Amino acid sequence: MSAGTLVIGLGGMLASLALLIWLAYRGWSVLLLAPLCAMLAALISGEPVLAHWTQTFMSSTGRFLAQFFPLFLLGSLFGKLMEDSGSVDAVARLMIDKLGTRHALVAVVLGGALVTYGGVSLFVAFFVLAPMAQSLFRSANIPRRLMPAAIMLGTATFTMSALPGTPALQNAIPMPFFGTTPFAAPGLGVIASLVMAGFGLWWLGRAAAAARRNGEGFVEPDNGGADDEDRGKSSLVRERASLAQAFDPAEIGNGAAASDHAGPPSPFAALAPLVVVVAMNFVMNVVVFPRIDASYLAEPRWGSTTLSAVAGVWGVSVALALGIIVLVALNRARLGALRESVDAGANASVLPVLSVGSLVGYGAVIAALPAFEAVRDWVLGIGGGPLVSLAVATNLLAGLTGSASGGLTIALDALGGTYMQLAAQHGINPDLLHRVAVMSSGTLDSLPHNGAVVTLLAVCGSTHRESYRDLVVVSIVGALIALGVVIVLGSLFGSF
Repeated sequence: MSAGTLVIGLGGMLASLALLIWLAYRGWSVLLLAPLCAMLAALISGEPVLAHWTQTFMSSTGRFLAQFFPLFLLGSLFGKLMEDSGSVDAVARLMIDKLGTRHALVAVVLGGALVTYGGVSLFVAFFVLAPMAQSLFRSANIPRRLMPAAIMLGTATFTMSALPGTPALQNAIPMPFFGTTPFAAPGLGVIASLVMAGFGLWWLGRAAAAARRNGEGFVEPDNGGADDEDRGKSSLVRERASLAQAFDPAEIGNGAAASDHAGPPSPFAALAPLVVVVAMNFVMNVVVFPRIDASYLAEPRWGSTTLSAVAGVWGVSVALALGIIVLVALNRARLGALRESVDAGANASVLPVLSVGSLVGYGAVIAALPAFEAVRDWVLGIGGGPLVSLAVATNLLAGLTGSASGGLTIALDALGGTYMQLAAQHGINPDLLHRVAVMSSGTLDSLPHNGAVVTLLAVCGSTHRESYRDLVVVSIVGALIALGVVIVLGSLFGSF
């Protein structure tokens, strides 16, 4: 490739990416933006546009849907049923009742961690936790500007990317690429979780103490919080949010709330589905699958695949399905309109999976362009070894796209096979690659244009100016520190 052709190709890639980011940030749907920007890059590079449209973009998008739509569907359904049955509300109130206003920050963080680690969608947790956190912060006279950081710390940091076994989509994405399970590198994951949680709570406690010394307390939002749900479902927020997590915020208000005559769920009825998801995820991936003969998967009719390539998705799917069954059995009386709740949960999965799939298709076209070889060589040439270059590549893509799942999938689609080869050469356990990749996707993704950030601020009635500084510290700085700890420990001692 001549220098001129390389420059033109790189320029086309950068121009298409800049256009994608700018228009997506302004609320344009990525369903249309991703293919248009991908075709623009192909056109500038002198590549066959229609061939990339059908054979590269659509094929990659289809593979993503085939692999991960079960997790989007079951995860959204589980989260919606947990919300409509009052179970998320009951779990959050349980933590608040046990810890009280003296430990308001800890109560919000642990309440969010408990429901999201149990499989509840991030956005469902946002809409339930925000009003409770507001009430708790008001009673404790803690500045409202700290609410988004506290909720984000509990819902979208260690339970999303570090805690072993988490059913979060990000923890499932590396499994087909590396042949791993959701429990990859459990010891490192636990250490990283303690670092993230400990650092975040330390920062929030320090910020709250400084506010008290300065005479700063809780201040009501301008609208009293009355329109939080409407603002959280605005079209702008919805388009950005669809790239961040597997739940469409527009479905939050659909379905039916828990029946009043049945009363709130007991702690057992609220917690049991979460426990089932975590326990069955472990049983399927650690106990069942290693003991079954799945050689039949090598046959062409099953896609000529292997158990290691599908076991992770199977395990999480079975865990969520059983969690749904237990949830409905224990809370049937509270689900007054079960069909409406099921419909809303299923519908909530469609826009996110198609949006992220389109973003993955965009990445596949970019990775197929001749000029991308220079980008790949640059990434692989980053000093510090494969773990560092994997972390940098995933961080950059997650940050640029504003999507942990989208950035992670693009990175692994383009470079996953290469990193597996490097891991074999350097004696690196694929479990370590898995944990580093997942944690790297959950750092710079929380830049200002991230859908989860935009949605959370809207639901909390806050602004970037008021709350983003503290949110950055707990969700980006803390995550980067934990990632550094994992890379150092993994380089010294391997995966454990």
